[in-house]
Amino acid sequence: MMEYKGYIGKVEYDSDARIFAGSVINTRTVITFQGRDVDELEREFRNSVDDYIQWCKEDGVAPERPYSGKFNVRMQPGLHRKAAITAKGLNMSLNSFVEKSVMDEVSRYNFA
Repeated sequence: MMEYKGYIGKVEYDSDARIFAGSVINTRTVITFQGRDVDELEREFRNSVDDYIQWCKEDGVAPERPYSGKFNVRMQPGLHRKAAITAKGLNMSLNSFVEKSVMDEVSRYNFA
């Protein structure tokens, strides 16, 4: 993975085109880049992020921040109830309980 100005790019190899293709994975906005070698790939990643930021500036919109810290979670009502009761039992807010649960699970992997 690559990082530039808080944007994270993930790269895959396209064997048919014989090129590395990447995309920014921490925004809803589609930002892509590609290159034939590492130098070109890194340069095009930075260029794509800079182009996106410049496009936003020209259009008078704020660039999407990579993860604001807020997201909505949809779950089955029964699971929602169990989570809320468990959080109360632990003297935690539901938000803190969900954050801790996600943190515990994320720490098991090394994706980020």
